[in-house]
Amino acid sequence: MNTSRGFLHITYKLYHHLDLIDGERKSHCLNVFLSVMKYAWKKNGYKADLRHETIHKDTGLCRTTIKSCLETLNKLNIVKSIRGRSGKTYIVNEVFLKAEKTYPQSEIAVKPTPDSRFTTTLEETIYINNIGKIVKSLAGDSQRIIEELSKLPIEDLKNEKVNVYLCKQAIQLKEDNEIKSKATYVNADKILSALSKIKKETNIRYQEKKEYNIRNGIKPWENKK
Repeated sequence: MNTSRGFLHITYKLYHHLDLIDGERKSHCLNVFLSVMKYAWKKNGYKADLRHETIHKDTGLCRTTIKSCLETLNKLNIVKSIRGRSGKTYIVNEVFLKAEKTYPQSEIAVKPTPDSRFTTTLEETIYINNIGKIVKSLAGDSQRIIEELSKLPIEDLKNEKVNVYLCKQAIQLKEDNEIKSKATYVNADKILSALSKIKKETNIRYQEKKEYNIRNGIKPWENKK
């Protein structure tokens, strides 16, 4: 492979566009993007035929993470994926690169084109970003983080891939709060009265007195009138 490239023509537009995701996932996506750019050159239209194994060797990321990052980059219109016979061809969107006038324009669009198929995914990704923001803003206070996360929809918590442990704790808290909200509570006076009655009826002297009264037909309550 030709390694004479002095630097990569990446703009801050890419980094800010990746703000749609957050935390560790953002760094993984950037790492995978850099691996693709290692093989995607201007002279070949910023195209690269790559296997996941190649990206794995470059980044050290597992194949599951690599696949997830490539899907995210594709949905964000950063790297377009085209399936081939022996792997995939990846085309980098030039809107995130510094223009090089020496070579012809690549086949990919200069501006990301709106696509309704991406809407749901992008909304999902933004919500994941909100989870990351809660974790970051309350860093060091696990209890507060769990309380704030428990206010989010349970499906979003279940689908979280980065802050899995905290989201599991938030789901448990959410379920506990729902149980508490549906619980029926007994008046404290009734509980104390019932406990007093049990205590009285289990007293040996009371039991002996009660049996005596029954044998002799004595009704103490009548004497109180």
